[in-house]
Amino acid sequence: MSDIIVDPRKTNYDIRHQKVGTKELTRFERIHTEIFIGSREGSAAVAEEIAELIQSKERQGQQCILGLATGSSPIHVYAELVRMHKEEGLSFRNVVTFNLDEYYPMDPKGAQSYVRFMDEHLFSHVDILKENIHIPDGMLSPQEVQKFCVDYELKIKALGGLDLQILGIGRTGHIGFNEPGSHRNSITRPITLDHITISDAAKDFNGVDAVPRKAITMGVSTILKARRVILMAWGTHKADIVRQMLEGEITSSVPATYLQLHANATVVVDEAAAFHLKRQKTPWLVGPCIWTEDLKKKAIVWLCQKVNKPILKLTNRDYNSHGMSGLLAEEGSSYELNIRMFNRMQHTITGWPGGKPGADDTFRPERAEPAKKRVLVFSPHPDDDVISMGGTLLRLVEQGHEVHVAYQTSGNIAVADHDALRFAEVAADLLSFGNSKNTRHQLFLVQVIDQLKNKGESNENLSGSLKIKSLIRRGEAKAAARFCGVLDEQIHFLDLPFYETGKVKKKPIGEEDLQRVYNLIEKVKPHQIYAAGDLADPHGTHKVCLDIIMSALARLRNKTFMKECYVWLYRGAWHEWPINEIDMAVPLSPDELRKKRKAIFFHQSQKDEVMFQGSDEREFWQRAEERNRETASLYDGLGLPEYEAFEAFKRYYF
Repeated sequence: MSDIIVDPRKTNYDIRHQKVGTKELTRFERIHTEIFIGSREGSAAVAEEIAELIQSKERQGQQCILGLATGSSPIHVYAELVRMHKEEGLSFRNVVTFNLDEYYPMDPKGAQSYVRFMDEHLFSHVDILKENIHIPDGMLSPQEVQKFCVDYELKIKALGGLDLQILGIGRTGHIGFNEPGSHRNSITRPITLDHITISDAAKDFNGVDAVPRKAITMGVSTILKARRVILMAWGTHKADIVRQMLEGEITSSVPATYLQLHANATVVVDEAAAFHLKRQKTPWLVGPCIWTEDLKKKAIVWLCQKVNKPILKLTNRDYNSHGMSGLLAEEGSSYELNIRMFNRMQHTITGWPGGKPGADDTFRPERAEPAKKRVLVFSPHPDDDVISMGGTLLRLVEQGHEVHVAYQTSGNIAVADHDALRFAEVAADLLSFGNSKNTRHQLFLVQVIDQLKNKGESNENLSGSLKIKSLIRRGEAKAAARFCGVLDEQIHFLDLPFYETGKVKKKPIGEEDLQRVYNLIEKVKPHQIYAAGDLADPHGTHKVCLDIIMSALARLRNKTFMKECYVWLYRGAWHEWPINEIDMAVPLSPDELRKKRKAIFFHQSQKDEVMFQGSDEREFWQRAEERNRETASLYDGLGLPEYEAFEAFKRYYF
């Protein structure tokens, strides 16, 4: 594609450099850390360092010994290295690699094997010599594992040790598969995986039960012996463990903290993963600040929560006692500052998400005119619309706006086989009951039923079963949208091609993905667009879908109708916007919350032990309700009007 993917966190009032942060703000971090706007920028920097190391070693006539990682963290690094190889002539003929780990047992040809991962993302695209690739063997007998681990260590040592080891970090704090409890002197060995690690891996194995319980991993000592270590972490779901790694004490319960002992380690994170670091979350406690209006808002919300007071009750002493004397000196007094910030927070609340006709909209999040707007809601999966903004969707329809909902992907891989089998058998019985002569449909259903009954332990989704699963989710989405009052002709199924692999691993974004979104926006000519800005989605689909929307908006930027279009970002089932970042908060009554719950219930295939549950065992409706109530509680704590629940949105300026 010719368009640059637009970062949704860049706005016209918040422009930052590619890399953010200064030395004055890093005094609480025990490992050198670089924060980038996004994972692509951070990955490019890591890839550049790797390329420079490879070329430096080549000039010296030496081999470059790399320790490599798998998982989502290094994917963009490998993509950039492949690009450098193809476009800039970067050679890997002098490179020897040792991978961190592998599941055990694991067939190297298996879809989830790290042998296959490395081949798909790097090795098959560059000129590395096959004999220079080393990955733990997941097919060894139990009796062979120990000798293999010793030999793995000896091979690394014989080559003079690792020049550079790249790492990701798990939510347990593991590096490699060194789970909590791993000793700093541990070497390559078999290990039992933590239940959180198993849960996080479930998305790759189509369910928790299929995830291996063991792995072979390099040890902590092996990693620490590398001359250079770079650890990468992307996304909000890594923010808490990143904080523990960088600002906490060294402990075996968070093995990544052992990197504090390394003399040449760097942690590379995006802003989302750095969210809980002191320099990001409370920079006024770290050093001098430039007090922008947004930072004042963030600090005052934090102070209210710290001293358990509403905004209008904060005193000069509260500010001075909690590291905000500089702000107080700049403002002169807490009185006017409190009032200004109270009003700013209050102005985010509106019961009219599409704008209130005939009202003074000077301080409202949305315009009063046009009174009846065309609204386009993008939903990455078929249930994200009602889970994330079901109450707002109901409100927009009730207030007379022309509401369109666009489901970007089929969501078919999230339907369990037993559900698909049940629907296929019902459809077959209906055809039989009606004495249908459509043998083509009957044959199709017979084949699907046979596929599902004889699937065994295979994780592969065949085309027939995927079609049934897509129809199940499409039917649920239609029913939920109709319940919210959306007209059938305003329900759109985009079935973006990047998603339709039948596997968790998706295809790269293509021109057809972008064109389908572009065409729909141009057709509807919306006054409002709602999109999922939840970059913490552990499955990554939300991020890809947002990238596609932002690329389409970049192409549409100069269209006349786009000058009248506001873009609002909602978040999914995992996280809510921090209260200081909310630009529009739509209150929900108890009755509206019940209606939202009913809309979510139409997605029956996603209830009761869903395919990709994650570590949170609550159902999606429970997560959504508790999140909406928590947002209302936070507003109440600031001294603002008390409501049952809020749905929150952040405006994107393009």
